[in-house]
Amino acid sequence: MPAQRAANDDAPMRAPLVRIRAAQATDLPALSDMIGELAAFHGDASAMSAEILERDLFGTAPWITAIVAEAEGRLIGYALLVPLYRAQEGRRGMDLHHLFVRTAHRGTGIGRHLVEAAREQARRRGCSFLSVSATTGNVQAHRFYESEDFLPRPVTGMRYIQPLV
Repeated sequence: MPAQRAANDDAPMRAPLVRIRAAQATDLPALSDMIGELAAFHGDASAMSAEILERDLFGTAPWITAIVAEAEGRLIGYALLVPLYRAQEGRRGMDLHHLFVRTAHRGTGIGRHLVEAAREQARRRGCSFLSVSATTGNVQAHRFYESEDFLPRPVTGMRYIQPLV
């Protein structure tokens, strides 16, 4: 995280204040851009737009929850949560569908703060678990999630998709 000099040049350097909060309508363009950055990191194209995010975050039937990290009036990271349900157990959960911190701010604890905010959001919604996945080769993500007390679980079976027209 870039540091700032205090008013007195002899004072120690300090990082900008980071605020973790729920996403607001004014965040939609920057949030859409960061989703595009994460897609590009994984070699995917993004079809996300501020309009789609507005529908899914603030529309008549909100589908996702977004938490953002803001520093100096600029978004530097986000977490997206999607509800899960384990019917056989009668348990609610949340999938930490996306976790992203801009390159210049990685390794500063922003991701940890976003995960903690995601945990709190899930608890407030009556969830008993938080789930996250990472691609097979993303060892850095695996280590991060394990350091945050996520337990690795193998994915079994096949997932099928049927387009609805």
